[in-house]
Amino acid sequence: MTSSPAKHVLIVEDEDSIRQTLRYNLSQEGFVITEASTGTEALSAARRQRPDLILLDLMLPELSGLEVCRILRQEMTVPIIMLTAKGSELDKVVGLHVGADDYVTKPFSLNELLARVAAMLRRAEMTVKERVAGREIEELDNFRIDRGARTVHVDGDELHLAPKEFDLLSLLLLNAGKVQSRQVIIQRIWGSKFYGDHKTVDVHVRWLREKFERFDRLPFRITTVFGVGYRIDRLDQPAA
Repeated sequence: MTSSPAKHVLIVEDEDSIRQTLRYNLSQEGFVITEASTGTEALSAARRQRPDLILLDLMLPELSGLEVCRILRQEMTVPIIMLTAKGSELDKVVGLHVGADDYVTKPFSLNELLARVAAMLRRAEMTVKERVAGREIEELDNFRIDRGARTVHVDGDELHLAPKEFDLLSLLLLNAGKVQSRQVIIQRIWGSKFYGDHKTVDVHVRWLREKFERFDRLPFRITTVFGVGYRIDRLDQPAA
């Protein structure tokens, strides 16, 4: 039985001491950590890494945490916990209004913060499971994937996929129209303990494409986004 991939947390904090403390304690809990110290870096890291949760400081250079939160909320549903030295009710209301999921005021208890992170991730995972459960069987024209039975059929014929090929195809389909970076794919499919090269993803995509080649038509295509990763484009829908 394989263990679940480690969750990825993006820490956005311009104070080195706080960022290092958060990085150390979250790493000790088994989280994969990415760091950013400005609002611009935060946007870039979130778009590139697609973390499972973001700890976002309110007061940041270049772009404020509120602005970063507002922009990210338009692009993704990642849970966001805001960190701030301010404690006024207005700050909390504004933070929640632009899309933050929770709010922690500095100085904060590390135990409390870790508990909130864990609770937020559990809630997000339940939401994802509900979404996946609702799409256990997905049919697109002549294509059918059954995630429960782990089968794929095209034109009524079963297409035999290796376990990682199936997981990769399922992940891309669940995020149709959205680019999945190689790093995100590695974390989701192979887990944080995988030490191989990111070219592993390229190889598995090539194998998938080769297996689909014998079919005259498909309701989607696997698109390479150079320098980033891969995206499934449904031919009946525009790409995001």
